[in-house]
Amino acid sequence: MARYVDANCKLCRRERQKLFLKGTKCLSAKCPVEKRNFPPGQHGQSRRTKISEYGVQLREKQKVRKIYGLNERQFRNYFEKAVRQKGITGQNLVKMLERRLDNTVYRLGLAPSRKAARQLILHKHFTVNGRSVNIPSFLMTPGDIIQVVQGSRTLELIHDSMKRIRGEQMLPWLSLDKANLSGTFLNVPERADVPLQANEQLIVELYSK
Repeated sequence: MARYVDANCKLCRRERQKLFLKGTKCLSAKCPVEKRNFPPGQHGQSRRTKISEYGVQLREKQKVRKIYGLNERQFRNYFEKAVRQKGITGQNLVKMLERRLDNTVYRLGLAPSRKAARQLILHKHFTVNGRSVNIPSFLMTPGDIIQVVQGSRTLELIHDSMKRIRGEQMLPWLSLDKANLSGTFLNVPERADVPLQANEQLIVELYSK
């Protein structure tokens, strides 16, 4: 499977906004978007013609795909599943992406970024309902409990990440127990509750062509 190996900050600059791919760096003054909020490359600062309707839709799809760290085939598969579900396709897509295990670990504050969450999951640092799960795309269901395994409870990466999460900042569909290094997926989130700055309807229009 193809894997992106270039600088993550270039992805944020390409979209001209923070995608929060580098954890705490995205919240500091070192974030390149703060200093160079234009696309990378020698023509990044040059004037460009007005972007087409297709271009706007494509950029929105690429942005959401990069935020959740998916390749094109994975993202398309999620979209096709969202189409088959009842309800609004765009909202179904976002809800499904938010149910991923790597995203849930990140949202709980147990990892500084989704990329770091995937790495921790692949190395079996978490259990779901008491069972070891090393599949980042595992879809959470209401009532599922994520817990850091006993041998990983001293990892500095996890403890440093948890410092950025406060009780009042926890999202309404998640519950965090810092003392036990565990979190509960309470319910499937509503689109209005998901802090995602994207227009998923543009993605639906792009794939519908």
